[in-house]
Amino acid sequence: MEMPRQVFPLVWVLILLGSCMNHVCHGQDYEDDSTPAAPPPEQESCNGIFLTYNFMERIKEYPRIKNASAQAWAFKSQMTVLNAGLEELKAWKVFVGFQHNEILVSAGGAVSIDGEDLPAKVGNNGTTFAGYPQADLKTSIDTAGDINQIQAKIELTGTQFGVKPPGVPMPKTIRLQNDGYKCPAARRRGTNAMLVCCVKDKKHKAKKTKTKFLPRQYGDLTFTYDVLQAYEGNYLAQVTMDNNHPLGRLDHWNLTWEWMRGEFIYSMRGAYTHTKDPSECIYGVAGQYYKDLDFSQVMNCHKKPVIADLPADRANDTKVGKLPYCCRNGTLLPALMDESKSRSVFQLQVYKIPPDMNRTALTPPQRWKIHGVINPEYKCGAPIRVDPTEFPDPSGLQATTLAIASWQVSCNITRPKGKESKCCVSFSAYYNDSIIPCNTCACGCEDTDKCNPKAHPMLLPPEAILVPFANRTAKAKAWAKIKRYPVPNPMPCPDNCGVSINWHINSDYKQGWTARITLFNWDDFPFEDWFTAVQMKKAFPGYEKLYSFNGTKLPQANNTIFFQGIPGMNFLVGETNGSNPLVDPRVPGKQQSVMSFTKKTTPGINILKGDGFPSKVFFNGEECSLPTSIPIRSLGYRFGTNSLPVVVIGIVTFLLMTELFH
Repeated sequence: MEMPRQVFPLVWVLILLGSCMNHVCHGQDYEDDSTPAAPPPEQESCNGIFLTYNFMERIKEYPRIKNASAQAWAFKSQMTVLNAGLEELKAWKVFVGFQHNEILVSAGGAVSIDGEDLPAKVGNNGTTFAGYPQADLKTSIDTAGDINQIQAKIELTGTQFGVKPPGVPMPKTIRLQNDGYKCPAARRRGTNAMLVCCVKDKKHKAKKTKTKFLPRQYGDLTFTYDVLQAYEGNYLAQVTMDNNHPLGRLDHWNLTWEWMRGEFIYSMRGAYTHTKDPSECIYGVAGQYYKDLDFSQVMNCHKKPVIADLPADRANDTKVGKLPYCCRNGTLLPALMDESKSRSVFQLQVYKIPPDMNRTALTPPQRWKIHGVINPEYKCGAPIRVDPTEFPDPSGLQATTLAIASWQVSCNITRPKGKESKCCVSFSAYYNDSIIPCNTCACGCEDTDKCNPKAHPMLLPPEAILVPFANRTAKAKAWAKIKRYPVPNPMPCPDNCGVSINWHINSDYKQGWTARITLFNWDDFPFEDWFTAVQMKKAFPGYEKLYSFNGTKLPQANNTIFFQGIPGMNFLVGETNGSNPLVDPRVPGKQQSVMSFTKKTTPGINILKGDGFPSKVFFNGEECSLPTSIPIRSLGYRFGTNSLPVVVIGIVTFLLMTELFH
């Protein structure tokens, strides 16, 4: 009997399945990784650093919502950094321009050096990754093509929003951040891959060095992590902080970093940690290995310790002090004020855990951050290996002792974001009887239930800046009634700044002009050895004299004038109670001085049009929030007098105001 033709295909399928059951079937084995996928053509032709970004997958997260732009998706992606060039790439850094409100949860094979702890929001400005633990990529020539030494992989996981399938949430760009390389625009390959070949920049003039490691880098603030002694299982390290910026400063600094290999701090000299909690050691891997160690004597077991400077009275303590440049109570001044106080040093005994017990297994902590009270914000890079630091021989002989290993961390000052300053400025002038106060929410606003955080601040009478914001409302409303200014409802929120500075144009005459600067401290704590600085665009060359402070011109710092208190006026006290606390408002700490400018070196300067107001103001290194407008001439006020005695009038006014302020 003949079989129907339709049955033949079914028979062949059954035969094929039977053969696969008796033999290993490799016909569609996509899981076989024995033959790696062919690299993209662009990689084969790249003579530099080849970067790829591959979007792997994503899964819808809870809660499930109908709004596609607000739906959260868990994503996985992988980035590779391949050295396809002729030179070793040291301390590699790459930037990924995330753009879909991504929240980065983990990054295997690298650390994010933009300062935020994971999970971190990276979807607005992207983020920069530094290689860890593989920070350097050797060349194919030096490694016989060993892919594990010439390539690094970053395994990324996180959450993204706003791209509805089948769309793929790819970054805006990827690029290498190392100096001396240039990258063209990254190219898309298909829907889920991006690649770019970065090559050496022929115009970049690199300094020729004979060092084994990377040359030391400039930073506004630098840390050096030196290993001084190494034993099996632990080592002694010294941390040196150097303030290199003329306007950089730290007060009551707190330093933190992240241990990556399970290390813990056994003891410290010259500094201490805010928390002494042995539980993380006892119940962790350290407790399993160091069974006979008394962890009650351990300084800190946290993965992210918070380290602070010791007070000055511990400087000569034989147990925790006796270090040069230690124990300054967290104060780090610019060298312009005191070079001996622009450096801080402390030491720590670090214990390691398996498998890093060999004395040569040395790894510095990552993700360094440092903060002060009212100081600039610093953004720190990843530690880079540098040539061992040289120290004078402790015996006193003319010999040099080298550290066992050294790393450097460079940090630079970042400009504060809107409404995140720590100090603010008000403007006033002799030709206008209203004061333009600090911006609304200049230093942030937490409670906005009873005020308007977006309203412009109300103009004030001169005496109103002498009292706290809580006592200004009645004065501001009365002034608005007199001047027929509108009164917003609700009222503007306060500036919420601990320090405010008033810049007042005192006089304007033919040969020059004068200004008065007043500092107000609204916090409870004082500022010792304070400084302030102003950037003047047109008026800088004409600066002559400061009468109650020391003034220094800094042309190398964008035409900045640096002010600091003379002995006896270098202490800005905190806010205190009034004469009658039940009735009188609290009184801020104050310092004030008049300064004079000449017009001989600034032809064409127009004080009435705003050339006498600073473009930037700093207090203890922190850039302060400036008003969005300047005073204009009021009708009926005289200005532009041509007589030199106005200077004398200005100084007399200053003396009278000093009596009023005190």
